[in-house]
Amino acid sequence: MANSAQNKKNDGRGQKTVPAKSSAAEGLRELFIDELKDIVYAERALVKSLPKMANNASDPKLKEAINEHVAVTERQVERLQQVFEMLGENDRGKKCEAMEGLIKEGETIMEDTELGAVRDAGIISASQKIEHYEIASYGTLVAFAKILGEDEVASLLEETLAEEKEADVILTDAAYNTINLDAAEGEETTEGMEDEME
Repeated sequence: MANSAQNKKNDGRGQKTVPAKSSAAEGLRELFIDELKDIVYAERALVKSLPKMANNASDPKLKEAINEHVAVTERQVERLQQVFEMLGENDRGKKCEAMEGLIKEGETIMEDTELGAVRDAGIISASQKIEHYEIASYGTLVAFAKILGEDEVASLLEETLAEEKEADVILTDAAYNTINLDAAEGEETTEGMEDEME
């Protein structure tokens, strides 16, 4: 019987890929597809929930960042649809319990805080938890795609991973440069409050 190490081949970058015929590869592929269905559900849920976060933010830059990420998320859904097509799979999502919980947590924060810097800080907190979940998910998906020899798919997923990391940096900058400080000092962002009153 061949050694399992002999059943693996080098992909040219020093990484091992599992032959498509092995039962291990089939199991990993099933897990990969399952995780893709999880993240496409999550992204579609975000397309619906992010505008609510933007509407509840008072800081204009935070509103803008969230609204811009809605458009980015819509493109990510399209990219995932492309991934499913490349893999010959349907893009019907599977309910992502983790994302449902993170979105609910964000909604609770917005309900429990008043419009202003403290709510903005809470929105950033909830948003970064979401981003970190997505970063972990896409990092895993990229690794699975590479080991399964799906290099084109891995490349598409890496694009999304880079976007999620960039969004996390933007949120961190907003938190540390103004919003958390304003929240600590009890300041309110008047532009957002005026918008809500209109």
